Amino acid sequence: QVQLVESGGGLVQAGGSLRLSCAASGRTFSNYYMGWFRQAPGKERELVARILWNIGYTYYTDSVKGRFTISRDNAKNMVYLQMNSLKPEDTAVYYCAARAIIDTMYNYWGQGTQVTVSS
Repeated sequence: QVQLVESGGGLVQAGGSLRLSCAASGRTFSNYYMGWFRQAPGKERELVARILWNIGYTYYTDSVKGRFTISRDNAKNMVYLQMNSLKPEDTAVYYCAARAIIDTMYNYWGQGTQVTVSS
């Protein structure tokens, strides 16, 4: 059974940093995209960053380029999102998700972790 468990959220001042962690278990993720999504109140869920587990290919949405970094640790089966220069508009619930390369939809999700950036 696949499980994704996020941690690392919290309250931080604008300009600060947080690192989110996602512990992935239940299968091998070598042919999976691992994504970080976020959903702010009243807004749709959006893809923030993703990484192709086996080769490390990354993607970032424009609003976080240069500030966020997604990475993975193969030995620990962990995915991270390092968030620097945080802004109040980064406030949201952040979710870790996974989908196989051949799939179009993310079908595994974590429970989410709250990130709040104060101005």
